[in-house]
Order: sequence, then structure tokens, then C-alpha cells
Amino acid sequence: MGNLADDTRWMDATAQADLVASGEVSPLELVDAAIERIEADDGPINAVVLRWFDHAREVASGDVPDGPFRGVPFLLKDLYAEYAGQPLTNGNVALRDAMPISQNDSTLVSRFRASGLVTLGRTNSPELGSVPVTEPVAYGPTRNPWDTDRVPGGSSGGAAAAVAAGMVPIAHASDGGGSIRIPASCCGLVGLKPSQGRITLGPKRSESGLSVELCVSRSVRDTARLLEAVRGPGVGDAVIAPPPGRPYTDEVGADPGRLRIGLLDHHPRGGAIDDDCVAAVRSAAALLESLGHDVEPSFPAPLADESFTKRFMAMWGAMMAAGLDVYADALGRPLTEDEVEPVNWVQAQYARSVDSHQYVTALAAVSQFRREVQQWWADGYDLLLTPTLAEPPPHVGEHDPQPDDPLAGMRRATDWVPFTPPFNASGQPAINVPLHWNGAGLPIGIQLVAAYGREDVLLRVASQLEAAEPWAARTPS
Repeated sequence: MGNLADDTRWMDATAQADLVASGEVSPLELVDAAIERIEADDGPINAVVLRWFDHAREVASGDVPDGPFRGVPFLLKDLYAEYAGQPLTNGNVALRDAMPISQNDSTLVSRFRASGLVTLGRTNSPELGSVPVTEPVAYGPTRNPWDTDRVPGGSSGGAAAAVAAGMVPIAHASDGGGSIRIPASCCGLVGLKPSQGRITLGPKRSESGLSVELCVSRSVRDTARLLEAVRGPGVGDAVIAPPPGRPYTDEVGADPGRLRIGLLDHHPRGGAIDDDCVAAVRSAAALLESLGHDVEPSFPAPLADESFTKRFMAMWGAMMAAGLDVYADALGRPLTEDEVEPVNWVQAQYARSVDSHQYVTALAAVSQFRREVQQWWADGYDLLLTPTLAEPPPHVGEHDPQPDDPLAGMRRATDWVPFTPPFNASGQPAINVPLHWNGAGLPIGIQLVAAYGREDVLLRVASQLEAAEPWAARTPS
């Protein structure tokens, strides 16, 4: 090889692991190449906010576990993913200043390590992961490598920007309302939100909420390989997805058969949707039909229910309040209003004003929504096809709070993310597939949603689409 940093920049994680397995390069050489790229390229993007380069070199020089990603450089999102001996700030100013050190790994982080991934640091995340852009006060905005005036999405925006820019081939991401799929769409990546209960959130986080975790990647095979490496329950989990019939890696390239696919190419509740997003989803529908699938206009009726947003936000506000309690535990004291971004402070205060009866009623409404949405699949559909977003990536700064309106950014967010939150409430797996770029060269993703527990179907179809219209050669300049 010539310059390893350049030669491996656009390799996916599987290809990089193969280099190590063959003895062509060492884990340390791969890690050094990724560090070189981060140091050279991250300045205008601001994706990697906590850098553990010396630690990563020490790990890569030692006994790296012989897992499927042995020696592959990796980044953790700066949100809830504890890594023993390293700081976790969750995008918050007070935690950034205190830099509390985690005493233990989360279960998922332990599984990342066992797979052979070598973590170089943490990627930028909005405080509490509360908005679909990555512009925390603590670290400033992360920018989209395809157009640095645009957002990379959020809340896994730092992760997606780092992968899209070629710093690392794969990065940790999490999704409570679209936070894997949104940045994957904005940055031209694969982003799979697993089923609720597919991957443990242990040992501390409750699996009964809206969030799940996995990654953003460049290829379907990387996503399948990591899902296979980290899937499964942890000790004490109460929500456990049914195990797959065979390894997820076997689904890549497998024949999905002839599927019945519903198409939703408009805003389900009557809002605006950009022509670029309509073009992307209709093009994907035509491609799926050419591959032998039956595509017809149809979608679950509850998605058109105007009351869904209110139900979802009741749960979301409760998550914000619970998140601030986690931050307080890390600091050893409660946070003050000036240490929390206005959008999150207001949501948390509202959540604390909700009585137990109102919260139980909201939980029951979400449960009913979940059953009604999943019935559409039970009635005979295999997949739902939608745009991932209602707009191309917005400009940086559009979600800033206003002095007299701290929730202005949240309302702006609801304009362009109508398609992802319902499937956090329903618990179903959904994937962003990067099939379309608009005239301005911005990625426009499409979303496929499967029945609960059927990541296998998503991986088969996503790999079929990847083979039909490859995106690996599309890279930002």
C-alpha cells in the first residue's frame, strides 16, 4: 500500500478487518491511519469532540480480541454509552467541565470491544439527544461533509459526519426518534434502527422507552456483521426481541423473495414534503418493482392520526427529565437552569408537572398506537417504504432557540422528521438506505420498515438495493 490513511479512507469496516486478518496491516496501523484522517479533516466538521488517541494506540498495540472487526477504528457517540476509564459528557456543558469518568462499560460497549473494534474517542451529540441536529452549546455544531453549511442530522450527527467524511468506517449511534436514520439520510449512509429489545441497553438504561442502539455505516454488510456481533439480551432485560432464525450476516445477498410493499410518498398528516424526497421514494419504489416486488400505495392508518405527536412528545419530555436525573447522578448534584439548554429545561420541567395518571394514560395511548400500527404488517404487508425525511438536510442554525420561544427548534424539527418517530413508538426495525442524491449533491435517504423482529427482511432487501444501485463510490469532496 501507499499512504494507508488515503488507501483505507473509503474502505468499509469489513474490508479493513480483512486487511488485519490477512496480516497485510496491523491494528495499530489502521488506528494510526484513522487518527491521521481525524486530525487532518475534522476541523471544519467538528465530529470528534473527545479524543482518546493514546489510549486507542495502547489498545491496538496489545491483545486485540479476535472478533469480526479486529483492529477496526471506531467512535462512540457522546450519549449514555459508558466506557470504563474514559469521560462521558452527553453534550452537556456542566458534564463537559467536570469530565466524569465512567467506572464500567455499558453492556453494548463491552460487546463492541469483544468484536475487536478499537475506540478512538467520542462523537458530538446534542444535549440529551433531544433534537435531530447536532449543535450542542457544549461543543458547537457538527457540519455535514457533503455541504458544511448543512446539518448532518442528529442526534447521532457526529457519528454520521465522521463516517461520511471517511475518518472511520463505522461508528456507534442510537435512535430514540430517528437519531440513527436521520443522520444516515443526511450523510448518505446505512442506518438500521433495530427492534426494541434486539440489543440490550443494560446494565443501567431501561429498555421500556423509545431508544435503541447500533451504528451508522457505509455498507449493509457492515451493519449486518455488527448487529450479529452485539445482538441479544443482557442480564435482567424485560423486553427481548425473538432471536433470528440464522446469523444476520447470512441475510446479505440472500433472495428476499417477492415482497408486498406499501408506499407512503406524502406527509401522513398533511404537512409539506420536499420534491426531492418525493422523487427519492418514488424512484426507490420503481427500483423495487423492477426487482420483482409488488409496491402499492398503502400505509398504517394510525400514522395519519394528529394526536400521535402529542403522545410521542409526552414520552419524549419524560425521557428528557429522566436524562437530567442521570446527569445529576454523574455530577453528584442537581443541574441548574443555566447548565441545561433551554429546549431541554422546558421539556423536563413540563414532564415534572405531569401527574402519574397523565403519564400512565400516555403510556396506554402509545401501547394502543403500537398495536394498531403493527396490525398493518399482520394484515399481509412485508415492508413499508417512505422517505426518511421530509426535506433535504437543513442549514446549520435553523433550530436555534429563540429568546422568547425555547421550543422553536423542536417545532422546526417536527416539520422535517414525520417519518421516523412512529417506529420508535411501535418498536419496529427500520433502515435508511442511501439511494438518492439531489441536484445540489445532497444525500436523500429512503426508509424501509419491517414487522417487529424482522431485521432479516430489511437486511435482505437493503443488500438487494445496494447491489442494484451501489453507493460506495459516492463520497463527499
